[in-house]
Amino acid sequence: MFAPQNLSLKGRALKALAGRERSRVELERKLASFEEEPGQLAKLLDDLQAKGFLDDQRAADSLANHRGRKLGTARVVQEMKARGIEAEAIAQSTLQLKATELERAREVWRKKFGEPPADAAERGKQMRFLIARGFSSDIIRRVVAHDEE
Repeated sequence: MFAPQNLSLKGRALKALAGRERSRVELERKLASFEEEPGQLAKLLDDLQAKGFLDDQRAADSLANHRGRKLGTARVVQEMKARGIEAEAIAQSTLQLKATELERAREVWRKKFGEPPADAAERGKQMRFLIARGFSSDIIRRVVAHDEE
Protein backbone atom coordinates (compact mmCIF):
# COMPACT_ATOMS: atom_id res chain seq x y z
CA MET A 1 0.00 0.00 0.00
CA PHE A 2 1.11 3.55 -0.61
CA ALA A 3 2.47 5.60 2.25
CA PRO A 4 0.49 8.85 2.63
CA GLN A 5 3.42 11.00 1.46
CA ASN A 6 3.56 9.08 -1.86
CA LEU A 7 -0.08 9.65 -2.85
CA SER A 8 -0.81 11.68 -5.95
CA LEU A 9 -3.10 14.68 -5.74
CA LYS A 10 -5.93 12.60 -7.21
CA GLY A 11 -5.23 9.80 -4.72
CA ARG A 12 -5.40 12.27 -1.83
CA ALA A 13 -8.67 13.69 -3.16
CA LEU A 14 -10.28 10.26 -3.54
CA LYS A 15 -9.08 9.21 -0.08
CA ALA A 16 -10.62 12.37 1.42
CA LEU A 17 -13.89 11.76 -0.43
CA ALA A 18 -13.96 8.12 0.65
CA GLY A 19 -14.13 9.20 4.29
CA ARG A 20 -17.13 11.48 3.91
CA GLU A 21 -18.83 13.86 1.51
CA ARG A 22 -16.99 17.16 1.11
CA SER A 23 -17.78 20.42 -0.64
CA ARG A 24 -15.58 21.66 -3.46
CA VAL A 25 -14.25 24.53 -1.33
CA GLU A 26 -13.50 22.21 1.59
CA LEU A 27 -11.59 19.75 -0.61
CA GLU A 28 -9.75 22.60 -2.29
CA ARG A 29 -8.60 23.92 1.11
CA LYS A 30 -7.50 20.46 2.18
CA LEU A 31 -5.45 19.75 -0.95
CA ALA A 32 -4.06 23.21 -1.79
CA SER A 33 -0.71 22.53 -0.13
CA PHE A 34 -0.18 19.40 -2.25
CA GLU A 35 -0.67 21.11 -5.64
CA GLU A 36 2.53 20.80 -7.67
CA GLU A 37 1.58 22.91 -10.71
CA PRO A 38 -0.71 25.96 -10.83
CA GLY A 39 -4.19 24.97 -12.03
CA GLN A 40 -3.65 21.26 -11.37
CA LEU A 41 -6.03 21.22 -8.39
CA ALA A 42 -8.78 23.18 -10.16
CA LYS A 43 -8.62 20.80 -13.12
CA LEU A 44 -8.79 17.77 -10.80
CA LEU A 45 -11.76 19.21 -8.89
CA ASP A 46 -13.57 19.96 -12.17
CA ASP A 47 -12.95 16.37 -13.28
CA LEU A 48 -14.19 14.92 -9.97
CA GLN A 49 -17.29 17.12 -10.14
CA ALA A 50 -18.01 16.07 -13.74
CA LYS A 51 -17.74 12.40 -12.77
CA GLY A 52 -20.05 12.85 -9.78
CA PHE A 53 -17.49 12.20 -7.05
CA LEU A 54 -17.77 15.76 -5.77
CA ASP A 55 -21.21 17.30 -5.22
CA ASP A 56 -22.06 20.25 -2.94
CA GLN A 57 -25.72 19.20 -2.66
CA ARG A 58 -24.74 15.72 -1.51
CA ALA A 59 -22.28 17.21 0.98
CA ALA A 60 -24.99 19.54 2.33
CA ASP A 61 -27.52 16.71 2.64
CA SER A 62 -24.99 14.49 4.38
CA LEU A 63 -24.08 17.21 6.87
CA ALA A 64 -27.75 18.04 7.51
CA ASN A 65 -28.52 14.38 8.13
CA HIS A 66 -25.53 13.73 10.37
CA ARG A 67 -25.36 16.95 12.41
CA GLY A 68 -29.10 17.68 12.31
CA ARG A 69 -29.81 14.93 14.83
CA LYS A 70 -28.23 16.93 17.65
CA LEU A 71 -28.19 20.50 16.38
CA GLY A 72 -30.69 23.15 15.38
CA THR A 73 -31.07 24.48 11.86
CA ALA A 74 -29.09 27.66 12.55
CA ARG A 75 -26.05 25.75 13.78
CA VAL A 76 -26.13 23.28 10.87
CA VAL A 77 -26.38 26.17 8.38
CA GLN A 78 -23.42 27.84 10.09
CA GLU A 79 -21.35 24.66 9.69
CA MET A 80 -22.36 24.37 6.02
CA LYS A 81 -21.25 27.93 5.35
CA ALA A 82 -17.94 27.28 7.14
CA ARG A 83 -17.36 24.33 4.81
CA GLY A 84 -18.00 26.50 1.75
CA ILE A 85 -21.20 24.85 0.60
CA GLU A 86 -23.17 26.90 -1.94
CA ALA A 87 -26.18 28.89 -0.72
CA GLU A 88 -28.58 27.03 -3.03
CA ALA A 89 -27.49 23.64 -1.70
CA ILE A 90 -27.84 24.93 1.87
CA ALA A 91 -31.37 26.18 1.21
CA GLN A 92 -32.49 22.87 -0.28
CA SER A 93 -31.05 20.70 2.48
CA THR A 94 -32.39 22.83 5.34
CA LEU A 95 -36.05 22.52 4.31
CA GLN A 96 -36.36 19.15 6.07
CA LEU A 97 -34.39 20.43 9.07
CA LYS A 98 -36.81 23.30 9.57
CA ALA A 99 -39.79 20.98 9.33
CA THR A 100 -38.47 18.66 12.05
CA GLU A 101 -36.76 21.19 14.32
CA LEU A 102 -39.35 20.98 17.12
CA GLU A 103 -39.16 17.18 17.34
CA ARG A 104 -35.35 17.21 17.21
CA ALA A 105 -35.17 19.90 19.93
CA ARG A 106 -37.52 17.89 22.15
CA GLU A 107 -35.37 14.79 21.72
CA VAL A 108 -32.12 16.65 22.50
CA TRP A 109 -33.77 18.28 25.55
CA ARG A 110 -35.17 14.93 26.74
CA LYS A 111 -31.78 13.21 26.54
CA LYS A 112 -30.02 16.00 28.43
CA PHE A 113 -32.62 17.00 31.03
CA GLY A 114 -35.71 14.79 30.87
CA GLU A 115 -37.79 16.79 33.34
CA PRO A 116 -39.25 20.29 33.43
CA PRO A 117 -37.19 23.03 35.07
CA ALA A 118 -37.80 23.37 38.82
CA ASP A 119 -37.01 27.09 38.98
CA ALA A 120 -35.96 30.06 36.87
CA ALA A 121 -32.26 29.22 37.13
CA GLU A 122 -32.83 25.71 35.79
CA ARG A 123 -35.08 27.10 33.04
CA GLY A 124 -32.30 29.47 31.99
CA LYS A 125 -29.79 26.64 31.97
CA GLN A 126 -32.00 24.50 29.74
CA MET A 127 -32.69 27.39 27.37
CA ARG A 128 -28.99 28.31 27.09
CA PHE A 129 -28.15 24.69 26.30
CA LEU A 130 -30.65 24.61 23.42
CA ILE A 131 -29.52 28.04 22.16
CA ALA A 132 -25.94 26.78 22.01
CA ARG A 133 -27.15 23.86 19.92
CA GLY A 134 -28.61 26.28 17.35
CA PHE A 135 -32.34 25.90 17.91
CA SER A 136 -34.59 28.91 17.33
CA SER A 137 -35.90 30.88 20.30
CA ASP A 138 -39.54 30.04 19.48
CA ILE A 139 -38.76 26.32 19.42
CA ILE A 140 -36.78 26.59 22.67
CA ARG A 141 -39.66 28.31 24.48
CA ARG A 142 -42.06 25.60 23.33
CA VAL A 143 -39.75 22.76 24.38
CA VAL A 144 -38.89 24.13 27.82
CA ALA A 145 -42.53 25.10 28.53
CA HIS A 146 -43.74 21.68 27.26
CA ASP A 147 -46.07 23.34 24.77
CA GLU A 148 -47.60 20.50 22.75
CA GLU A 149 -49.05 22.62 19.92
